[in-house]
Formats: sequence, C-alpha cells, structure tokens
Amino acid sequence: YNDIAQPYFPRVRGALRGALLLILAVRRRFLSSLLLLRLPAGNGSTRRRRTESAQRAEDPLGHTSQVVAAFRVFQQELDTKHDKYERLVKLSRDITIESKRTIFLLHRVTSVPNVEEVLNEADAKLDGVRQKIGQVAEELRGEDLHQFHKAFTSGVQEYVEAVSFHHFIRHRILISLEEINARLVFVKEEKLETKVTGEGSFPEACVLTFQVTPTDYLLGVADLTGELMRMCISSVGNGDMDTPFELSSFLRDIHDGFSYIGNMGPYEVSKKLHTLRQSLGKVEDACYMLRVRGSEIPKHMLADVLSSRTALLDHDEGVS
Repeated sequence: YNDIAQPYFPRVRGALRGALLLILAVRRRFLSSLLLLRLPAGNGSTRRRRTESAQRAEDPLGHTSQVVAAFRVFQQELDTKHDKYERLVKLSRDITIESKRTIFLLHRVTSVPNVEEVLNEADAKLDGVRQKIGQVAEELRGEDLHQFHKAFTSGVQEYVEAVSFHHFIRHRILISLEEINARLVFVKEEKLETKVTGEGSFPEACVLTFQVTPTDYLLGVADLTGELMRMCISSVGNGDMDTPFELSSFLRDIHDGFSYIGNMGPYEVSKKLHTLRQSLGKVEDACYMLRVRGSEIPKHMLADVLSSRTALLDHDEGVS
C-alpha cells in the first residue's frame, strides 16, 4: 500500500497546508474585527462608517451618484427644449391668425373702388406678421430648424399664402421663394457690456434670418388656389367677367407645375394636389358658365348660380 499511496502524499500535504493557511487568515480577520469593535467611539474610522451609513439612510436611491447627476442635466435640456417648442407653437398660432386676417382683408379688393388702399393696409398687417416671424427666428438662434419645424410650419404656410395672394393681386404673378426669404431678414440691436470695466455698454447690430423651406412654400402656394377660387366667385358677383378667365389660366400653370412634381415630392404636397385640382375645376366650371350660359343668366344672379354650383360640386365630391 505504501508504494501505491506514495505518489499522493505531496498532494495531501499541499491540501493540508492550504487549509491551515486559510484557518489562520480567518482567525486573523476575526481578531482584527474584534479590535475594531473595542475601539472608543471617537475613532475616525468608526465616525466615517457611521457617516456613510447615515448618508445611505438619507439617500437610499443614491441621488448623489454621477449617473443621476447626468440625468438631471438631461432633464434640464429636455425641459428647455419643450418650453421653446411651446413658445414656437404660440407664435405660430399668432402668425396664422394675423395671416388669415390679411387674407380676409385682401378679398375686399373685388368690391372696393380703391384697391391700392386695401393693399397698403394689407402691407401693414404683413409687416406685423413678419415681426412675429422675427421672434421665431430669435428663438431658433443657434438651434437646428428641423427639430422645431413642426411647431411653426402651419403658421409659415399661412404666411406664404397671404403674401403670395397679396403679390398676385398687385402684380398678377406668383411670388418666388427667394423673394419671400429676402423679406425675412431682421436686424436687432443688442447692448453688450465692455469686457474691460464691465460698466459701459454699446449697441451692436445682430442680423437674424429666417428661411422658408421649399416644402412650406409649395404647401402655401397650394392653399393659395383656394383663395383664388373664392376671388373668382366674388369677381363674378361684382360684374367682373375678365378676372375668372385670368385666374383660370393662372391656376392651370400652377397645376402644371405641381403635376411635374407628382409623387416625387413630399407626402404633404401630393395631398394638396387633390385640393388644387378641386379649386381649378370650380374656376373652370365658372368660366364655362360665363362663356356658354352667361347671356342666359342675368348678371346680378351669376354669383348666386356659381355659388350654388360650387356647393353642388362639393357635395358630389364628398359623396363620391
């Protein structure tokens, strides 16, 4: 048996030696713990342990950690972004309201003798709208426009509709995107303190620009066709038989331009194309009534006939 067990003796001795060392280490750790417990209450290590325990009791979730501090910074950034988004939404509503008022004012050109007076009044209203857009540009200073685009796009589209309607009445052509953006440059004076003393201040001109996106421009022009259709009906009611044919030709040109875009453009533009075709169809129907049956219907009844005809077309389209 000695010959058989002899190879295992070194392994057994090593295992016993390891067990003995482990027992000694545990004994040493146990004795050191007893010594720490017997130290007086004023010892620094004991106070430190008590302080850490108190902090854990007061802040069980670990709010003082770096991760929580980082998330608090993220919270402040998100709150700032959301507040700015809400301010832009309010400005967009103001722009929409003032632009609609301008459009309602411009519809009076078919019934007043002095058209230039109405256009000048509309100019003043559009200047007020541009001041609101200047506030939007100030809010977007240093920001990515596309992050907040949804907040003010409806107001910008309404402004494009109003300014293009005004431009068409005065010049009988469609305003371009470059002309719209050229009017949206704002110069604002800011007082800056001197860096040396910090007491004096001097004004410095700050130039802010706002760029209407091509999509907003196209959507605003598409909405313009509805106002031109209403202008056509109003013109007939006031005895103007030439304006409907002029508007019909202008709307065909716009329709051809949108047809070139087709489904290649943004989704919103393709949706507006249906409304544009409806407006063009109503104007063409009015021109047909004037050309074919104009002599049969008294002039003072033409507006009522066209209005009823337009309402009938709307009903048929809704049913279909």
